[in-house]
Amino acid sequence: MTDTTSPRSEDRADRLASPGERAAAPPALDAEGFKLLFRGHPGGVAVITAEGPDGPVALTATSVASVSAEPPMLVFSVSALSSATPAILAADTIVVHLLDAADLPLARLASTSGVDRFADTSLWTRLPTGEPLFPGVRAWARCTIVGRLEAGASTVIVAHALQGATTRGVGHPEGGDDAPLVYHNRTWHRLGEGSRIH
Repeated sequence: MTDTTSPRSEDRADRLASPGERAAAPPALDAEGFKLLFRGHPGGVAVITAEGPDGPVALTATSVASVSAEPPMLVFSVSALSSATPAILAADTIVVHLLDAADLPLARLASTSGVDRFADTSLWTRLPTGEPLFPGVRAWARCTIVGRLEAGASTVIVAHALQGATTRGVGHPEGGDDAPLVYHNRTWHRLGEGSRIH
């Protein structure tokens, strides 16, 4: 009987694990490797504000995600490295601002260290309940913090959205230019028709 197995198929068979056999263990994942994984994972951009003991604070976050519609709940994380984090962790209520590309200046402002993020009083106001609000953003929600979980050098915050508004784009009765702001590979991006997959 003639052997019809080609060297190429034998090579492939050698590379395939037999049933029940496990692949070699992957290398351990360090901090830099973990950051590299998520550099290719885009995130929407938000600014979180709160009233602190020394005045209003703000930070830019790409970790905001909705987790429930009834009741309306969201989560985000704050790094221990941010100067705004202590005030946000101590607050009972916060405001989550959901940004689009037109809000890029605010995203940059809230992510820049060593600056007074509230110096331009024309950009922000206070809600009747006292929280600082940037009213020109695409959408915002006033939330009460209902849970905090320490996770490494960050804290994951669970918040219940109490009030909010959408000023333009998706979710607004008049619609408007919908150009979501996304952070990907350490760069700001504007989503639009050119990035749409049909």
